[in-house]
Amino acid sequence: MAEIIGVRFKTVGKVYYFDPNGLELKTGEKVIVETARGVECGEVALSNREVDDSELVSPLKPIIRTATQEDLAIVAQNRKKEKEAFQICEEKIAKHQLEMKLVDVEYTFDNNKILFYFTADGRVDFRELVKDLASVFRTRIELRQIGVRDESKLLGGLGICGRPFCCSSFLGDFQPVSIKMAKEQGLSLNPTKISGTCGRLMCCLKYEQNVYEQLLKNSPKMGAFVKTPDGTGHVIDLNLLTDSYTVRLKDNPDAAPRTYSKKDLVIIKDNQIRVNKQEIEELKQLEDK
Repeated sequence: MAEIIGVRFKTVGKVYYFDPNGLELKTGEKVIVETARGVECGEVALSNREVDDSELVSPLKPIIRTATQEDLAIVAQNRKKEKEAFQICEEKIAKHQLEMKLVDVEYTFDNNKILFYFTADGRVDFRELVKDLASVFRTRIELRQIGVRDESKLLGGLGICGRPFCCSSFLGDFQPVSIKMAKEQGLSLNPTKISGTCGRLMCCLKYEQNVYEQLLKNSPKMGAFVKTPDGTGHVIDLNLLTDSYTVRLKDNPDAAPRTYSKKDLVIIKDNQIRVNKQEIEELKQLEDK
């Protein structure tokens, strides 16, 4: 077992383990640590605790110190400089006529590097832009191309549910979401209804997926041939969560379909939920990161 603390560097970001170096730290405290990209100021997300050595990537780097008022002043000053750098970079992008959209700028705590995050439809040759920015800021410059999901996480906003984006409020990492999930949950495969503001499948499709998978194991699916108290027929509509199955009876196809619960049905021949090639082709861009 090893004693660790967890530190994150963005509001909703990955938590990294560090050696507390003999310090007792509480959640929310600011600390100065050494990372792969230099000295950084982060926030304690996990207070002192012991974890199994198998969960660690050794050796752990120790905490340098708790952040002082002078350190916090540097962080605040960096935030102001980032706004200025953002404006300058946008002007340089326009000057070089590059097909890219600047999303965010980040100074490292020790000012040894400035990171510029951007989105673009394809690869961008930004070598001349980097040289231009380096001549202005006189420090190391790094440009990082990110996806539209990352852009939404950085910028934040409100989803169609009226709540802040999951990715920018509590999701540390993006969850894999597929078209099949939407189909298994009985959702319309209309891109405007199953995609988020980022234009990709909504992250919340993942939340109830385990429940649907369990229910689908022992429930008739759409199109299944079943036996009911009134005869046999095909399932033409269903709601797994309310245990409601609408069946069109085989012996009386012109009559109005009837609704049953699962306990009233016996599966004669079940159906499979599949995403066909046409649906995959039409909605492929929704799964892209």
